[in-house]
Amino acid sequence: MNLNNELKDFNLDEEFTKRCEVFISLLQQWGKVHNLSGRLTKEDIEENILDSIYPLKFITEYESFADIGTGAGYPGLILAMANSKAKCYLIEPRVKRVAFLNFVKNSLGLENVEVIGSRVEEVKDLKVDLITSRAVTNTKLLLDITQNIANDNSAYLFYKGSLLEEEINEAELNNYKIVNRKDRNYLYIEGSK
Repeated sequence: MNLNNELKDFNLDEEFTKRCEVFISLLQQWGKVHNLSGRLTKEDIEENILDSIYPLKFITEYESFADIGTGAGYPGLILAMANSKAKCYLIEPRVKRVAFLNFVKNSLGLENVEVIGSRVEEVKDLKVDLITSRAVTNTKLLLDITQNIANDNSAYLFYKGSLLEEEINEAELNNYKIVNRKDRNYLYIEGSK
């Protein structure tokens, strides 16, 4: 895969591509020592970058967002790199991952990023336009545990696998969209649920 060719569809600036190269290098260095991500080949990381930004093709604009359980940076850190105008909160309870996220934030000069070393249920005084999460828990529980950071019109973007239909039924959702790419189901819930 050639990441630069794949990124042409997204209308992202050259700075994003440069930051991706640095991110790949840092994740490979840290990942070997701290077990941040299962797959550390350049191709796997590039695929995760594309997976993270793909929803920019179909979601509405947002001024702020919080990524729940950011881990090694997917999707929140990558979305923050792609949209530096949006205020980004990376919420991650694990100390090693918080250290990595802060290191990348500082290395890339991401002034729009704030890393919060906490569980989302414990976050206070924060309201965002968009709540994202990849591979954290089921949809109903995600909606429940993020109520404290949602405003009346918050949208949700969850990166899901094959159990999505069951999760949608359990959460009793309406006003949502599902977009597929490869093995990924993107669940986008606009405005109020």
